[in-house]
Amino acid sequence: MNLADRLLVISPHLDDAVLSCGLMLAAHSSAFVSTVFTAAPARNIRTDWDRDSGFAGAFEAMHARKREDRRALTILGASPLHLPFCDAQYQSSPSHETVVTALKETMREVRPAVLLIPLGLFHSDHTIVADASLASVESFDEPAVFAYEDVPYRKIPCVLQARLSVLLERGITASPVEFTSLETDARHRELKQGALAEYESQLRAFGPAGRAGLESPERYWRLGKRNNGVGKLP
Repeated sequence: MNLADRLLVISPHLDDAVLSCGLMLAAHSSAFVSTVFTAAPARNIRTDWDRDSGFAGAFEAMHARKREDRRALTILGASPLHLPFCDAQYQSSPSHETVVTALKETMREVRPAVLLIPLGLFHSDHTIVADASLASVESFDEPAVFAYEDVPYRKIPCVLQARLSVLLERGITASPVEFTSLETDARHRELKQGALAEYESQLRAFGPAGRAGLESPERYWRLGKRNNGVGKLP
């Protein structure tokens, strides 16, 4: 991956891109981050997560979280693209086809040279976004497709291996890629920490133990099609 390439990062929620690949965003100038689940539900319900984040209801939560995301991505020099879908906590998940259509339109608008998507570990929202992202590309070369390991879910035992196995069954290969300079650049780390600090509500909900689990090296995989693969994306 050339750091001068036009980069589009697909993020399930309004913090996932920075949590999982904030250093990559810091290294790329003028990247785009398309976040799928940024809409409030039709009713102003209050979920446990929104309560722990300090919000009275979903309307307040999503308004504040989008503001936090804009501030965080500004620090990293990235442009936010917020898609109008509700996440699973609001019991109104979009269909696979609807997300695929939206992501295809986003890619037509951005025309990235590099697409960076979640692997789709554990959380249903992450799996929805990962599968829709994979279904949105016609090849794995234009754009080049990479996946990031979803923080914090990648620390759950066996979830990474299980997901890689699922992808291989579908004819998709995943090869680990190291970007050593990302982890060793002090300026990149400073920018990522500054961006993460903007997600005040989410850090509050994670609590001290959860926040401790967010500090870990970023890990990436280059995706491709297995030559003899017969798998089919959903």
